[in-house]
Amino acid sequence: MRRVVRVGKLALGAGQPLAVIAGPCVLESERHALKMAERLSATARELRVPYIFKASYDKANRTSLDSYRGPGLAGGLEILARIKKEFGVVILTDVHEVGQVQPAAEVCDILQIPAFLSRQTDLLLAVGRSGAAVNIKKGQFLSPWDIRHAVGKIRSTGNDRILVTERGTSFGYNNLVVDMRGLAVMKEFDVPVILDVTHALQLPGGEGKRSGGQPQFIEPLARAGVAAGVDGVFMEVHDRPARALSDGANALDLRRFKPLVARLRDLGNFVRRL
Repeated sequence: MRRVVRVGKLALGAGQPLAVIAGPCVLESERHALKMAERLSATARELRVPYIFKASYDKANRTSLDSYRGPGLAGGLEILARIKKEFGVVILTDVHEVGQVQPAAEVCDILQIPAFLSRQTDLLLAVGRSGAAVNIKKGQFLSPWDIRHAVGKIRSTGNDRILVTERGTSFGYNNLVVDMRGLAVMKEFDVPVILDVTHALQLPGGEGKRSGGQPQFIEPLARAGVAAGVDGVFMEVHDRPARALSDGANALDLRRFKPLVARLRDLGNFVRRL
C-alpha cells in the first residue's frame, strides 16, 4: 500500500480524499493574495475538500527578463505567513536556491522543487533536511521512471513526506503533453501523485516574450487525471486571468473553481469506491 503523507491536519495519498492545491502563480500583492486565499479556502471548506494554498514569492524562470517575478523571499514569506495565520491553511511555495530553503521552511508546510530544478542534488538534499514536506515537480525533460532518483535523494535525508507532481512532458516546441501511463508509473515509488493541470496546459514561450496556454482543456485533463487515480490536483487560479502577472494564459478563472472542484471531488469519491 502506498505511503500516506501527513501535513498538518491533512493526509494525502492512498485511501485519502482527493486533495486540491490551488492559488495564484505568483504573489502579486498582499491584498490580492489574501483575497484569493479567503475565496479558495472558503470554497474548499464548503465542499469539504482537503486544500493547500500555493503561490510563489519569486518566479525565477520567466521567459523574458522584463517579466514580473514577485515580491522576493522576505516580502513573500511575510504574506504567506499572514495567510497561514488568518485562514489556517497548509502553505506550499517553491524554492530555487539552497539559501532560500530554511527561511521558507520556517513559514511554509510544503516546499516545492520546480520542474526545471528536479535534478539539482544540493537543492533536493537541502529541502529534504528542512523538516518540511516536499513536492517534486517532475521535469518536462524527465521520463516518469526517472523521477525515482529525485525521490531517492530526498529519502536519503530521512524525509519520507514526499509528493510527486506531473506537469507535462515536452512534446515538440512550445508544447507539453501528459502521458497518463506516467501517473501509474510514479505511484510505484510509494509517493502520493499530483497532477498539475494548469502548467500541463502551458505553451512554454508560446507567445514570444511569455508563455501561452490552453485553459479550455483544464477540466477534461483534470477529470482524466482523477479517473486515473491521482491523489491530488494542482491548479493555478486567478480572479482575472487576463490581467495576471504570471501564467494568466493557462490559469483557471476563479469563477470556475467551485463547480470544477465539486465535480472532481465527486469523481474522486467514485474512483475510490471501485
